[in-house]
Amino acid sequence: MAELDIGRHCQVEHCRQRDFLPFVCDGCSGVFCLEHRSRESHGCPEVTVINEKLKTDKHKSYPCSFKDCAERELVAVICPYCEKNFCLRHRHQSNHECKKLEIPRPRMAATQKLVKDIIDSKTGQTTSKRRKGAKNTETAAKVTLMKLKMHADGDKSLPQVFLPKGSKEKSKPMFFCHRWSIGKVIDFAASLASLKNDNNKLTAKKLRLCHITSGEALPLDHTLETWMAKKESSLYNGGSVILEYLNDEEQFCKNVESYLE
Repeated sequence: MAELDIGRHCQVEHCRQRDFLPFVCDGCSGVFCLEHRSRESHGCPEVTVINEKLKTDKHKSYPCSFKDCAERELVAVICPYCEKNFCLRHRHQSNHECKKLEIPRPRMAATQKLVKDIIDSKTGQTTSKRRKGAKNTETAAKVTLMKLKMHADGDKSLPQVFLPKGSKEKSKPMFFCHRWSIGKVIDFAASLASLKNDNNKLTAKKLRLCHITSGEALPLDHTLETWMAKKESSLYNGGSVILEYLNDEEQFCKNVESYLE
């Protein structure tokens, strides 16, 4: 009578037990007995790979590329211009001295001209008279500049800020570095005035810095220096700006005259 070959030997070297109902590992496809059926008990290579990957990912962080900065972030913060990684404090181009930082060219020139013409027609002033008025305003601002600095918060450079409608204070004198981006100015001003700042949330209303005359929301990636250098802009050292909450589709602050009343 022929001998039946039933079952298979356990593949663990020190075991080799013959099991009539062997177990096949779904990780390494090896054959094992009841005692060594689990991945841990037979030292399955897949378990080792998974553990090493988890151990590596757990401690992964991203160092800041800015000189002498030792900060690290759990997520990558890549500058879209120089494509280097930075911490949150150095994420703006002006903060990490980005080699590709350029003074942006004026955008929306046609829209700006249209807004300027509308304002001129409503006030009944010609362009020449308006520029003369702007110069007088600029001179008056220089006279009051020292008084503002006695009570102002922040670095010494630009404007008095009219706060959003509904705030406890109507306005607050503040000064900022003219090399800062508009986005950084907004963050700094919101902190000084204790304003809610949800600019990092997708669906919330955003704090925007608006032109005191036209109400135009200044682009977040521009610098204050860019707007102060424009001849057609009335933004100058000692002047004022408006800080207001706007929806994503809104590009202008309405009723700018109400802030000056």
